[in-house]
Amino acid sequence: MSIQIKEFAFVFHPVTDIARARKFYEGLLGLKTGLQIEFAPGQWWIEYDVAGQALAISNAMPSTPASSLNLEVADLDAAITTARAANVPIAFDVMEFPGCRIFGIKDPDGNQIGLHQHKAKT
Repeated sequence: MSIQIKEFAFVFHPVTDIARARKFYEGLLGLKTGLQIEFAPGQWWIEYDVAGQALAISNAMPSTPASSLNLEVADLDAAITTARAANVPIAFDVMEFPGCRIFGIKDPDGNQIGLHQHKAKT
């Protein structure tokens, strides 16, 4: 059994200074902000739309890995069951957010891949 991948979910880059990062991504690159979440005072998750794909930056996440591929899956629960059955290393367990759920796996070279599922809108 394989995991059903629907599309790219987002590419993530950790940053250390949100003001400096925003100046670069919004000022120099001209990207428009989309989703913005302040997890705690000064701890941000910001997404930019790049030709229909999301580029996410955050200073609220650990800086390892330096960047990561995140794929949208059809069924997150089935994906984690399949990954565990295949003895794929789990990089991080399921995390819940208001609009989504995500967990991470590692490929054979140790690269982290996030498997992500948007929650149904109510």
